[in-house]
Amino acid sequence: MIELLLKSAPLWAWVGFFLLVLFMLAIDLGVFNRKTHAPTFREAAIWSCVWIGLALVFNGAVWTFMGSFKGIEWFTGYVLEKSLSVDNLFLFVLVFQAFAVDMKDQHRILYWGILGALIFRTLMILGGTALLNRFEWMIYVFGAFLIWTGIKIFFESDNKEKTSPSDSLIVRIFRKFIPFDPEGGHQHFFSIKNGRLLATPMLLVILVIEVTDLVFAVDSIPAVLAITRDVFVVFTSNIFAILGLRSLYFLLAKMMDRFYYLGTGLAIILTFVGLKMCLAHIIKARFEIADSVMIVTSLAFITVVLVGSVAISLVSTKNVEDKN
Repeated sequence: MIELLLKSAPLWAWVGFFLLVLFMLAIDLGVFNRKTHAPTFREAAIWSCVWIGLALVFNGAVWTFMGSFKGIEWFTGYVLEKSLSVDNLFLFVLVFQAFAVDMKDQHRILYWGILGALIFRTLMILGGTALLNRFEWMIYVFGAFLIWTGIKIFFESDNKEKTSPSDSLIVRIFRKFIPFDPEGGHQHFFSIKNGRLLATPMLLVILVIEVTDLVFAVDSIPAVLAITRDVFVVFTSNIFAILGLRSLYFLLAKMMDRFYYLGTGLAIILTFVGLKMCLAHIIKARFEIADSVMIVTSLAFITVVLVGSVAISLVSTKNVEDKN
């Protein structure tokens, strides 16, 4: 595993990246968000700009030290993961509504939830890359899975409002086997009652977020691996996309219902990436297309579909918003 990491980037690059992430997370929670509060629109906008700005600066460093091709790969992977991660925002809304989490407690829960997601996604990225490097035919398995997922999302009805995370299997198992304090609140992981250590709703909510994020990662990580197999590029672009989700959530939380066609756009993107994954070798061999052209084409397609689906959603729901 260490050999796989160092093959994609030198040790100083990995160390620098992790130090930057830990430093920003420490500043975020330890300095600017020490007190429990509901982030304002202005705060969310500023932090969204900070995370996007950091991602672009890091992309510039990749471009400078690893070359323009890696720089384009990184930016494409970032845009792809960012677009697919928007689905997580709908998840956050559903989970917080189902467990009646107050807005002032949501920021801290998302902090720990995303921190856990970083760990699990690291393992999934390393595992997926190792599989592709060892078994070349797995690329067609991943590609077929993305195509199937995209088509399924495209044709399935919208069940977001019909399914409650509080009724999920993971919640029933948790409450059956873990001593639980339903009145423990969302400030701490555990509470003590009558000398017993009990899990609180905060721990349960974080567990639900972690498990469902893993489900989303099963789609998004193979999609980024369709762009590049460079572990450093895949990992860092994925992590930067995830880190900005909290601020993006508070920025867009009140507009979630207006992104009506976003699911359709994401379905198209997943299907396109799956087809590219399966047909890339044939297309490049038959038409003599360079890898850089394939990457730029993918970036352009993903951007157009994402922006288009959001724009159509906002325009089509404008009248509804005006009436409210």
